[in-house]
Amino acid sequence: MIIGVPKEVKTDEFRVGITPSNVALLLDEGHEVFVETTAGLGSGFSDDEYTNVGAKIAKTAKELYENAILIVKVKEPQPSEYGFLNEKHTLFCYLHLAPTKELTAVLMQKRVCAIAYETVALGRELPLLKPMSEIAGSMAPIVGAYHLSRYRGGEGVLICGSYGVSPAKVLVVGAGNAGFNAAKIASGMGADVTVINRTLPKLEELKKELPHVETVLYSEYAFFEALKTADMVVGAVLVHGGAATPKFISREILKEMKRGCVLVDITIDQGGISEASRPTTHTNPTFIEEGVLHYCVANMPGAYPKTSTVALSNATISYVKKLADDGVVNAIKNDASLALGVNVFNGALTNRAVAEVHNFEFSAIESLL
Repeated sequence: MIIGVPKEVKTDEFRVGITPSNVALLLDEGHEVFVETTAGLGSGFSDDEYTNVGAKIAKTAKELYENAILIVKVKEPQPSEYGFLNEKHTLFCYLHLAPTKELTAVLMQKRVCAIAYETVALGRELPLLKPMSEIAGSMAPIVGAYHLSRYRGGEGVLICGSYGVSPAKVLVVGAGNAGFNAAKIASGMGADVTVINRTLPKLEELKKELPHVETVLYSEYAFFEALKTADMVVGAVLVHGGAATPKFISREILKEMKRGCVLVDITIDQGGISEASRPTTHTNPTFIEEGVLHYCVANMPGAYPKTSTVALSNATISYVKKLADDGVVNAIKNDASLALGVNVFNGALTNRAVAEVHNFEFSAIESLL
């Protein structure tokens, strides 16, 4: 199969879809790989490193899409990329279609086979979301602590406090991979950390690993009380099946929170937990609504591409190999986890949660194969 790795064009995105070492694995299986020129530079990989393992360098995105059948990238296609897509393409990347009706419609109109990393599932685990959730979760207290400074618009609280001065109160909403890592890093930074979650098993697991972190079972009352005293809130709700994130924090609740509280909304890719949340970039990461500083960068791990590219490529390569070795249709038929990843197929929307949020017709993938 001919595989294409384009250069990411989303603002402030420096990751790349496949590392040179994983390109070598595909070439060993007899596949052909095109990499767009300079696609890997932001992650520390030169064109020479790709050509040294046998990849071909495409001078333009147009050339890459014209040659490749399987497109492996990181983030969802941007409007400047829509024109390159057609029905011969299988797109394998993060899609996050619930908040992006236009992209959903484009993929359907172009009859692209679109497989989303975030909906590939093994039971309750999301193996292609997990590595980036861990990195975003680890980042959240770091960027949150930075923006707590008065200079950045926060309330001026040092996360670890000082002698005779209490540390910052950090509320983590969700106890999945992102939430666990946010709690671990925040606790290590000396914060007073509380994790709130809707179910007990995840809280029990977290408590065993992080005994100094307070755990609270979600209720509206408990959540509201914790929000009122928090200096930093990390939105780390795990959303399965590509659904939109519930808006746990309304504008009325925002008004009750501390002025200068920092909300790091990791879930912004799926819409965010605040009614006021909207996607931002690493260049312009924050805005203030109702006195609360919102950090809503939609590609947080892109800030650390040397780490996150390797972690992501190592997680996706087995699925890329399966799609290439077996052919897309056979791979989907034979792997239930990949079938769950298919969001659009032959012009039909095959993700029920996305269909419901956009009021589009849903078609089961099994009926289309």
